[in-house]
Amino acid sequence: MIVVKSHDGGLLKVDGFRIRVFEKLSLPPIDLRLKAIREAGWNTFLLKADDVFIDMLTDSGVNAMSDKQIAAMISAQDAYAGSRSYYELSSVVEELMGFKYVIPVHQGRAAEHIISKVLVKQGSIVPMNYHFTTTKAHIELAGGEIIEIPVKEALDKRSTYPFKGDIDIERLEDILRRFGNRVPFVRIEAVANLLGGQPVSMRNIKEVRELCDKYNVLLVLDASMIDWNVYFIREREPGYKSKSLASILREFVSYADLVYMSARKAPSVRGGLIATNNRELYEKLIVHVPVYEGFLTYGGMSTREIAAMAVGLREMIDESIIGSELELINYTVRELDKRGIPVILPPGGLGVHIDAVEFLSHVKRNEYPAGSLAAALYIASGIRSMERGALSMDRDKDGREIYPDLELIRIAFPRRTYLKSHADYLIDRLVWLYENREVIKGLQWVYEPPILRFFLGRLKDIDNWGEKLVEIYKKELGEY
Repeated sequence: MIVVKSHDGGLLKVDGFRIRVFEKLSLPPIDLRLKAIREAGWNTFLLKADDVFIDMLTDSGVNAMSDKQIAAMISAQDAYAGSRSYYELSSVVEELMGFKYVIPVHQGRAAEHIISKVLVKQGSIVPMNYHFTTTKAHIELAGGEIIEIPVKEALDKRSTYPFKGDIDIERLEDILRRFGNRVPFVRIEAVANLLGGQPVSMRNIKEVRELCDKYNVLLVLDASMIDWNVYFIREREPGYKSKSLASILREFVSYADLVYMSARKAPSVRGGLIATNNRELYEKLIVHVPVYEGFLTYGGMSTREIAAMAVGLREMIDESIIGSELELINYTVRELDKRGIPVILPPGGLGVHIDAVEFLSHVKRNEYPAGSLAAALYIASGIRSMERGALSMDRDKDGREIYPDLELIRIAFPRRTYLKSHADYLIDRLVWLYENREVIKGLQWVYEPPILRFFLGRLKDIDNWGEKLVEIYKKELGEY
């Protein structure tokens, strides 16, 4: 953002870019939206993009790319091995983050797979601020177990604590003391996705580093959304207001032994990477790259994507670019909060997060209020969001449901993609849906996969509530 003084004594935050290429959107009529969600098994992942008006499912792989990224893709050197693009990427990572050894992978979960194969074994315990679905799956498939230890404020949906992504330091030390060699690493995700896109403070990661040194444990950082975390540190943490995003980034990642990221997020390109200064660890990791990803200098990505990633890494700390979508998220959350919609506070990164249990207090947890709300929002608006509740958890070994601490829907704001008018439309339709929430009755399974069920699972609406919601909508708001 470009920040200047306003004539009235305040500050003006102005987007530091302009739009030169656009994609036309089309709003399907509500009867088509009902038909589409039924065909998708009431799972927003299975909707066809052509049936979606505003796609806010994720910020992954759908961010707007810059003219410089596209130019880099055109001029990238095509080579199976040893491409110039790889060495340019490595140089940028070392310059911005200080890591000498860089491993490209095709996306974030590929990094998690390789890291888990090398570091996790049967009986391992991995403490973290909070899990992400693919992270949890890879650690458990490797025989490990995760322990989530967020600060207590993280689970208070109305708390405005500025760094809800922080790890509880006392609980972390207790785990490190009790489990000893069973802990291969501590993981920090910045920002914490399933806590509502909440950031981690510099103070907290520094304290975690000190404990890792004390107990001789690695610190692994998921930096997929590090651009937003860095921005929040400057906005919210004492002592960082006057520092550059580049210097904050460099300090933050310096506390980690290993950093990995899905480049589909902050650098806005399809791909990912692992980076470290630990030569021994690097050599253990690269053994698996040719087996699962590709040669070491392309790692499952095209050289064009590698070239664009190098540019995207620089742009994720560009003072004039970063912050636009965060300010739009902040605006949307504040407006929804004014209208009584149960949003997670304070506004975080990634998007708007709504407490589905409070929104649909009459829907039982085993009838999936978050999944129901995501489907209902699509019917009422054509907006695709993501369920981040019980559907996103797999059952335990005995077949019992695991209910997460927070039952949310996440309405993602991809970087440099949507405008204030889209946010206003979202606000309007959420308010209407809240006023008609009693119509929504929950979902039940038709097909339930055993692993990561939320991607491919199919459900149906209980008591045909979708039809009833459409009837009310058409009477009050018409065909669209």
